[in-house]
Amino acid sequence: MEFYHVPVLKDECIEALNIKPDGIIIDGTIGGAGHSSEIVKRLGSGRLIGIDQDYNAINAAKERLSAYRNVTFVNTNFKYIKQILADLNISQINGALLDLGVSSHQLDTPQRGFSYQEDAPLDMRMDTRKSFSAYNVVNEYSEERLAEIIFNYGEDRWAKRIAEFIVSERKKSPIETTYQLVSVIKKAVPLGARKDGPHPAKRTFQAIRIEVNGELSLLKQSIEDFAQSLAPGGRLAVITFHSLEDRIVKNVFASLASGCTCPKEFPVCVCGKKPEGKIITKKPVISNEAELAENPRARSAKLRVFEKY
Repeated sequence: MEFYHVPVLKDECIEALNIKPDGIIIDGTIGGAGHSSEIVKRLGSGRLIGIDQDYNAINAAKERLSAYRNVTFVNTNFKYIKQILADLNISQINGALLDLGVSSHQLDTPQRGFSYQEDAPLDMRMDTRKSFSAYNVVNEYSEERLAEIIFNYGEDRWAKRIAEFIVSERKKSPIETTYQLVSVIKKAVPLGARKDGPHPAKRTFQAIRIEVNGELSLLKQSIEDFAQSLAPGGRLAVITFHSLEDRIVKNVFASLASGCTCPKEFPVCVCGKKPEGKIITKKPVISNEAELAENPRARSAKLRVFEKY
């Protein structure tokens, strides 16, 4: 199956990055190179570095961008950005894009186990070199830990009940497939609560995916690392797909853009903190109706942009 990923907010991202022809731009989640194929067109003597922990994504991006000689591919997680730049002998970058969503390809490839609408082994690994998968979370985590993850990462009010039903079911035999898990969740969520809103398994699947891939645990540090790696005038653009990610990005950007953090009652500043840059997007950029008609998955996407001083 060909790797594809519909690039969300593509035009808005390209504009936000303010690409200079001689710049060094990072696509930290290159996917199928939907955004990168537009970025690289705007680079002359500059360089694009495409990072992705999904080996299939790297291969697809290499093929799509094969005509360009100024692209470097790195098959790892963007959280290692400082080490990646050190290995490439790069001291500063002029822009970076992080698209934090799961790709269309990952969702639509049943055997990857990301989708609650396809039957497949419980997997959800973005980096298939790792052994830890959704199977481990579902079958090995304590009821308390499962409830905590589903509530915090899935923001599901039925988290405790879902966790209870999962643990009860796995005592009979391991929960091995996506459909088995969906069946358990449907039993746990009362019928009345299933009539309206999203699929009853949507939030739990999101929560387990986040846990499997450690999507939130190092996001704050990663954004700070990217921001610190920017040259003056360089921009960091981040697309999020749920409120937990967006809150982290918003708060980190606010911290980077704020100056003195001394208590207001202090007559003079003693912390010496200076703003590291400014927030370009006072409100997050969202998809227009035309994009939503073409790609409904873009509905929850939010773009925030920070510029380094």
